[in-house]
Amino acid sequence: MADSGVAGDASELEAATAAFTRVRPRLFGIAYRMLGSATEAEDLVQDVWLRWQTCDRSAVLNPEAFLATTATRLAINVLQSARNRRETYVGPWLPEPVDTGADPYLGAERGAALEFAALLLMEKLTPNERAAYVLREAFDYSYAQIADILSSTEPAVRQLVSRARKHLASERHAPVTAAEQRELLTAFLAAARSGDLSALERLFTPDVTSLSDGNGRKGVARTPVVGAVRVAKFLQAISTWFWDEIDVRWTQANGQTAAVLLQDGGVYGLLTVSATAEGIDQLLWLVNPGKNKAVRVPD
Repeated sequence: MADSGVAGDASELEAATAAFTRVRPRLFGIAYRMLGSATEAEDLVQDVWLRWQTCDRSAVLNPEAFLATTATRLAINVLQSARNRRETYVGPWLPEPVDTGADPYLGAERGAALEFAALLLMEKLTPNERAAYVLREAFDYSYAQIADILSSTEPAVRQLVSRARKHLASERHAPVTAAEQRELLTAFLAAARSGDLSALERLFTPDVTSLSDGNGRKGVARTPVVGAVRVAKFLQAISTWFWDEIDVRWTQANGQTAAVLLQDGGVYGLLTVSATAEGIDQLLWLVNPGKNKAVRVPD
């Protein structure tokens, strides 16, 4: 009888492990889109696994729904405390990059809510708005399912998603295609290397913003540089020395083409652009050494 009990426990744990493994990519995808940090998302998924091991699984009718609910609610809690931590961050904050070369959807039915520009805009949403938007837009959850996850009602969830969509639409015009984004990034790198002021200005929207995430790193701008003329002049000024020591490799990060900036054989940072039909509207420089650990150097 004892052996039978042990075998039962082992097979039950095996079934629990299999259920978690099936849904794990989705849990990471939810957590990453919620938090904008691959490191925090991995920690959160591990926390979900620990809770799944110790909960009363016999009372769980739908493991996938239970795990997604746990991940979303934990992410909301982390977001609420993350806002306080961000206040002590030195300079602009950018999401930690994820390599979408292997998994372009990061566990989602759609590649939505993954680009740097979208993640930055979602920082302005409330945690519940962000959760509802991510679950609906990236994972195609029904309003009823989202209401269960958020302990809310369908009408309230529809309002959350609607407000999130309106906010993101009002803040950003439709992005260009992936091919156009890569073309603009390539043109930008050529103009930036040469310090060609007029070529840079032609690439930019009038209100282009250059954001550098270095968290206090020496030599990194701690405030956004805004406006086509100002950004172009800034880039012209650094072109005389910055690019001499930089080697560029191409990679895919957050569903977009990005440039890995190598210095002395190591990763100095990651550079990408977001753009609309009018041109490049954001230059995003990820040069925080801690976040650079997530940057994969292409062969």
